[in-house]
Amino acid sequence: MLKVGIVMGGYSDESNVSLKSGEYFYSQIDKLKYEVFKVIILKEGWGVSIENTLYPIDRGDFSFNLNGSKIHFDVLLNTIHGTPGEDGLMQAYWQLLEIPYSGCSFYNSALTFNKKDTLSVLKKYNIPMASSIYINKGENINPTEIVDKLQLPCFVKPNQSGSSLGVSKVKNIEDFLPAVQKAFEEDSSILIESYLNGKEVQVGVINYQGKVLVINTTEIISKNEFFDYEAKYLGASEEITPAKLSSQENKNIKEMAARIYTLLNMTGFSRLDFIIVNEIPYFLEINTTPGCSPASIFPQQVKEAGYNFSDLLDNEINLALHRFNK
Repeated sequence: MLKVGIVMGGYSDESNVSLKSGEYFYSQIDKLKYEVFKVIILKEGWGVSIENTLYPIDRGDFSFNLNGSKIHFDVLLNTIHGTPGEDGLMQAYWQLLEIPYSGCSFYNSALTFNKKDTLSVLKKYNIPMASSIYINKGENINPTEIVDKLQLPCFVKPNQSGSSLGVSKVKNIEDFLPAVQKAFEEDSSILIESYLNGKEVQVGVINYQGKVLVINTTEIISKNEFFDYEAKYLGASEEITPAKLSSQENKNIKEMAARIYTLLNMTGFSRLDFIIVNEIPYFLEINTTPGCSPASIFPQQVKEAGYNFSDLLDNEINLALHRFNK
């Protein structure tokens, strides 16, 4: 029986969401097929949680001791949101240890976690997106110059962060610098984007049995200024799955999501975020370890589309093993 580690937690403010995602994976995986372990990665330490006891992980080989036996994982299902599990750090480490893991490679994880670099790559393929400006901490900032270029309202967001942490919608120029400061609290570089007035739609995409499969679409109607942390996790939004789109909008966004997934050489679960303006989907970002708590969008999309989450986890395990030829 394959030993499967469900890896959850992380070092960012998203760790609590990741722990819920990991618990959801654990509830859905077929435990008659696999010997399943909860692997907790936190700043305080790494361990395997079994019946409220934490068994320390040996960082030399990512194993642990249980009742006198050294346990090695055959495959890892990664559910860490943010660093170090969504930015490629853990994936590179597992790659060196030759442990198969779910999702995309360490390079693709690092690339897609960096919003600026992802946009730069896709821009060469003429993917529609908002106008943007990139700023590193310590650079001189001229709010008037930036606002003249991007207009108000605009969005200020950390370059590398998730769950809308540190993101602000700026409607008045006097709110610009406080928004910049808030974003810099999450990351040392920030992205300022022009506002797109349209439908916010998120698309779930996976590699299923070797083919790119668009799972479903979800329209986001936030009760707040935008789809922020409260809207995502505390119920301050309406999420409509599948999204109420015209046939042309539906066709355009599914084709665009599949194209971007392919261009970025993705594997594994992903959620792509768009704003549809005049039937054209404008790309915002891609999440390569999308939230999978019961309140998250990706599991809702899977359920509404009629897929079995357990089957998708089987698929993730098979893809990981195939990639490592095990």
